[in-house]
Amino acid sequence: MTASPQNLFDQFTAGMWEGRFPLPSPTQDADLLHQLAFVPGLKEILLVRQAHALEHATVWILGGTPKSTAYRTITQDDDRYGGLSTAEGFYLFGEVDTDVLHHAVHKALHRLVTGEWHLAVHPRCGTSFAVNMTLSAGMAMGSHFMLPKDPFSQFLGLGAAITLASHLSPTIGEWMQSTVTTAIPFNLKIESVAPRGQMQGKMAHFVRVGWRELD
Repeated sequence: MTASPQNLFDQFTAGMWEGRFPLPSPTQDADLLHQLAFVPGLKEILLVRQAHALEHATVWILGGTPKSTAYRTITQDDDRYGGLSTAEGFYLFGEVDTDVLHHAVHKALHRLVTGEWHLAVHPRCGTSFAVNMTLSAGMAMGSHFMLPKDPFSQFLGLGAAITLASHLSPTIGEWMQSTVTTAIPFNLKIESVAPRGQMQGKMAHFVRVGWRELD
């Protein structure tokens, strides 16, 4: 039986995490910052990536912890919670007691830095949505130029492009999260967890973080 494109891509990405792809290192961001300290805004970029991972892990802790295959997350999460990351921390949207959130954030940080790296990846992340839109548009455009211009061929090509993009985009989106838009928060310290009232029609908290140098 011929393997599907999704299965082939899963095998490829699983192989990367089995040793052919650099795994997270506790000093990777600190080393990068020391080597490229002259780059404006680098520290802020690194903080956003680490805060983004902590945001995702906190949402998982609050709404249901995922199962993991390779680096992929396979579960149905609780969509009552969402977040938005900045260089100073992240907003957590959703009804939750401040003390409960405080505990969840510390638990999320501990689990991330002790090896549960899959918690940094979340299927509702904007990165995955952006990948899906970009991949769908690119494949649709490609089919338009490559196939005959009669309506039947164009319709079939568009359908095939959208179907293929929908199968590939979850894995590619999670790979983008794990390698580009998040980083394991080895250098984060949690400074405060405070309510911020209503934002975007939901109760909001802000989790403030800071940079810490490893001993």
